[in-house]
Amino acid sequence: MRAGLLIALAAAVAAALLAWVVYDFHAAWLTFVLLAPTGCAAVLVGDRVLRRRTGLRRQAMLMGAIAAAQVLVTIALFVALMFVSSHDAFFTVLATAYCALLALWAGRLLSRRVLGDVRAVEASLAAVGEGRRDVQLAVDGGDEVTRLARQVEVMVDRLARTEAVRNDLVAAVSHDLRTPITSLRLLVEALDDDIVDEVDRRAYLGKLRTHVGALAALIDDLFELSRLQAGELRWSLERVRLRELVHETVDAMRRDDAARLVVDVPDDLAPARAAPEQIQRVLFNLIQNAIRHTPADGSVTVRAAVAADGVQVEVADTGSGIPDADRERVFEAFFQAGARSNGSAGLGLAISRAIVEAHGGRIWLEPSAAGTSVRFTLPAG
Repeated sequence: MRAGLLIALAAAVAAALLAWVVYDFHAAWLTFVLLAPTGCAAVLVGDRVLRRRTGLRRQAMLMGAIAAAQVLVTIALFVALMFVSSHDAFFTVLATAYCALLALWAGRLLSRRVLGDVRAVEASLAAVGEGRRDVQLAVDGGDEVTRLARQVEVMVDRLARTEAVRNDLVAAVSHDLRTPITSLRLLVEALDDDIVDEVDRRAYLGKLRTHVGALAALIDDLFELSRLQAGELRWSLERVRLRELVHETVDAMRRDDAARLVVDVPDDLAPARAAPEQIQRVLFNLIQNAIRHTPADGSVTVRAAVAADGVQVEVADTGSGIPDADRERVFEAFFQAGARSNGSAGLGLAISRAIVEAHGGRIWLEPSAAGTSVRFTLPAG
């Protein structure tokens, strides 16, 4: 309200100065005396109306009526004090009243349109609250309400996709838990049978350990992924020489029956700022995936180089590749691309992405003529 009063007084002073320049001091004083009180009164009444929040349409009509009344009162005062001809005064007041009436009509029309759009947004949000996700708002134009409607549609679409991902996640977890639990139940029932001899009992115990280990690993991965996505894990970052880290990781994963591993990292590669244990886990995940889907006569190459946004690492293989339809989803939890499904839970790439993004980097699939190429970046050290 204080700002409104200052604007009303400043506008009255400006009008008075203009009258002084064009006419004289008396005209300036008369202009100020007529404009300032009516302007301040309109601001005070308008502020009171807006504070009561009785509805957009009612407030718009009342504000229009206040503005029209101010204009009529001001013109009437000017006419009474400055006009000599009653004929001119009559037609001046008549024309002002006509313009004020049209202004009220325009305000009512605008309030109806805005209120209609607001009610459409309100109804859509109520439908979303009741569970609908196919909401489309019939709001056209380029004003603020239209932009609000578009944001609501984007929010609903994001909510629908989040719910779909959650449902897929629940289904995937249920599937990955059901298989080992069913096996565990059958093994326990078999062990409970006195007919099983000692050799079979030991074999069953070995299978039990395997399934329990798989369940424990799955639960640990799920827990870690949830904490990574929630931003609850923090590591102490340090300057990491990726050349040594890459060589150490690759040497630990070399097997005679696996694809050939190649390291292509320059000696003078700039260090990265990272948590070495976590980046080594990312490398393990990517290299293990590459080896698993590359024949023994193929190759897996690990490269690193300086990039515009830090240091870039690539793990490329000559394996079966990933179908185009699956490339956008390979970093989702539990998703396994068709040709590269392998019976694992499908959390390795999701955890790798969470680790890389927690470092401030990004990870993606690079287009490749053959096989698969996964790249990620880390901030420079």
